[in-house]
Amino acid sequence: MAANIRFKLNTGAEIPALGLGTWKSEPGEVARAVSHAISVGYRHIDTALCYGNEHEVGQGIREALATGKVKREELFVTTKLWCSFHARVEEGLEESLKNLGLDYLDLFLMHWPLAMNPKGNHNIFPKLPDGSRDIDHSHSHVTTWKSMEKLLDTGRVKAIGVSNYSVPYLEELLPQVSVVPAVNQIENHPSLPQQEIVDFCKKAGIHITAYSPLGSTGSPLFTAEPIVAVAQKRGVSPATILLSWHIARGSSVLAKSVTPARIEANRTDLIHLDDSDMATIAQYCDQLAATKGFQRFVFPPFGVNFGFPDKL
Repeated sequence: MAANIRFKLNTGAEIPALGLGTWKSEPGEVARAVSHAISVGYRHIDTALCYGNEHEVGQGIREALATGKVKREELFVTTKLWCSFHARVEEGLEESLKNLGLDYLDLFLMHWPLAMNPKGNHNIFPKLPDGSRDIDHSHSHVTTWKSMEKLLDTGRVKAIGVSNYSVPYLEELLPQVSVVPAVNQIENHPSLPQQEIVDFCKKAGIHITAYSPLGSTGSPLFTAEPIVAVAQKRGVSPATILLSWHIARGSSVLAKSVTPARIEANRTDLIHLDDSDMATIAQYCDQLAATKGFQRFVFPPFGVNFGFPDKL
C-alpha cells in the first residue's frame, strides 16, 4: 500500500508517508480522531502548541497505546515550537511534552521563522495596541535554531526541523548552523507546488512534509479538469489523487479529518501515480503559473512580516 511507504530522514530515522493532521480540528473530536487513525494503521501524527489541541492528541495516543496493538516506538509524533517561545525553546518543548503526556518527540519543528514577544499580553498570540502581532524583530530564527540543536542531546527530541521556510530563510540558516533540518513542513498542493523550495530541500537533504494538501475547504482542485481526469482514469476520488501526488513526489503528507470513514479512506485509497499521471498534474501546475498564478491558502495575520509573497 502507498500508505505504508516511509521516507528516510537525514537523521537515519524514517517518517511515514501519510500523517494525520490536526490543525483546525474541533475540540472534543481530536482525541477520537487520533485514536481511530492509529487503530486503522496511521503511525504519523502531527500537531502544534498553537493549535490548542496537544492535550487531546496526547489523549488519543494514550488510548491507542492502551489497546496494546501499537507501541510508542512505532509512532512518529510531530509538534512545533510556537513563535512566542523562540527565546525559551526548552520551555516550549517541556510545555508540549507535558500537554501530550509523552517522554519524547520524534520531530520538533520551528513553526515559523519569526519570533513573537515572549513577555507580551498573551502567551501564544501577543498583540500590539493596534491589534497586529507583537513581533520581536531583534530575535533571529538562526538563534532559535541553535537553541533547538541543543535539545538533541537531551534525548527528548529525536529530530528537529522547520516549517514554513522559503529558500531565502534556508539560505540564511544553513551556513550558520551545525544541524541541517530534518524536515521542512510547508503548504503544498498543485495550486502551490513551491517547486523551488522542494528542489532546494531535496538537494540539501531536507525532507518535505506537505500540509493543506487539498488546498482550501471546498477546493477548486477537486473539480480541476486534469485532477478529475487522472481520478477517473485511476478509479479514485480527486482527494485521493491530491494526497497520492505528494507521496509520488517523495514528500510525506498530512491528511486532516475527524470523520472515521474519511480517515480510513485517506489511507486505504492512496495509490501509486505513474509518470503519465504526474506529467498531467505537472502540466496543470504550469498552466496555473502561466495564467492565474499560484494560490496560497494559509496566510497568517503576521504574513506581512515575512514579506509575502516575496520572501516566502
